[in-house]
Amino acid sequence: MKILVTGGAGFIGSNFVQYMVNNYPEDTIVNLDALTYAGNLESLKSVEDKPNYRFIKGDISDRVFIMELFEKEAFDVVVNFAAESHVDRSILDPEVFVKTNVLGTLVLLDASKKFQIKRFHQVSTDEVYGDLPIDRTDLFFTEDTPLHTSSPYSSSKASADLFVLSYYRTYGLPVTISRCSNNYGPYHFPEKLIPLMIIRALNNEKLPVYGNGSNVRDWLHVTDHCSAIDLIIRNGKPGEVYNVGGHNEKTNLEVVKEILKALNKPESLIEYVTDRPGHDLRYAIDPSKIEQELGWKPRYHFETGLKQTIDWYLENKDWWEHIINGEYRSYFKEMYGERLL
Repeated sequence: MKILVTGGAGFIGSNFVQYMVNNYPEDTIVNLDALTYAGNLESLKSVEDKPNYRFIKGDISDRVFIMELFEKEAFDVVVNFAAESHVDRSILDPEVFVKTNVLGTLVLLDASKKFQIKRFHQVSTDEVYGDLPIDRTDLFFTEDTPLHTSSPYSSSKASADLFVLSYYRTYGLPVTISRCSNNYGPYHFPEKLIPLMIIRALNNEKLPVYGNGSNVRDWLHVTDHCSAIDLIIRNGKPGEVYNVGGHNEKTNLEVVKEILKALNKPESLIEYVTDRPGHDLRYAIDPSKIEQELGWKPRYHFETGLKQTIDWYLENKDWWEHIINGEYRSYFKEMYGERLL
C-alpha cells in the first residue's frame, strides 16, 4: 500500500511514521507536513534514509497543491494527524485552528473522494466529548457520548469529525475515526505537560501546575496509539468511531510528582498558577469497542511508560535542546535545501 500520513513530523505522527516504516517495509509511507512550529524532521532521522519512506513539505489546506499531489501519487490510504493541537494557543488564536483542523480536513476529504482512496482515517481526540465529573469515576467516554466541546481546539476537531462522518454517509467514502486520550512518549514537543515538566525539572526550574493540579487525564503511550491506528486502518469498519485509551487515569499533580520522584528532584519546584479558562476536569476513555472488535490492548502501564519516556529525554538532550533554542527549524534546509519535493 501507499499510505499518506499528514502531520507526520509532529509528536504522534512521527511516532506513527516510524512504526509503519519499520513494521511494513513492503508499504510506502509518504509523510506530508507543513513544518509549522511543532513539526520537527529531527524526529524522523532514524527512517529518513529508508527506501519505503518519503517526506513532502506542504499544507493540507492548500487545495490546488493537495489535488495535484493526490493525482500524482495515487495513495491507497490517508491517515490525517495534521492539526493544531495546543489548547492554550487555540484560546489565543482560534482562526488558525479552524484553517488547519477544519478546512484542511475538508480538502483532504475532497481529494480522497475524487481519487477514490480506499481508507481515510481521521485522528481525533477525546476532548471532543468535553469532560467528566472528578467524583464520578464510574463514568467514561464511549463512542456514543455526545460531543460537548470546551475550547476552540476541541471545537475544531469535533467539526472535522462531523465532516468525516458526513462524507461516509453522503458519498460513501470509507472513513474511520479514532479518538484518543492524552498521549505521552518520545518526541513529544516540550510545550506539553510531561516533556515540559521533565525538562524544567532537569534545569531546576519551577514546574507550573494549573489550579490545584486535580484535573484528571487518561494517559496513553504513543506506541500503543500507533498500534491501534494500524489495526483500525486495516481492519476497522468504515463509518465507525473507535475510542483509544490507556486505562491510566492520573491527576496532573500525580504526574508531576512522579516525574520529580524519578528525577530525584524536590516537590518544592512545583508552582501553582492561575487555571486555564474552561479547563476540562476529567477525561476517561472506555476502549471496549476497539478491544472487542479488533483485539487491541495497550501494552504500557503508566509507571513503566513514564520511566521509559524520562529515560528517552535524558538520553536525547540534543533533540529537545534544539527545539528550545530553535535549531530544529534549520534541519529541513540542511536535509532538503530549497528544492521542491
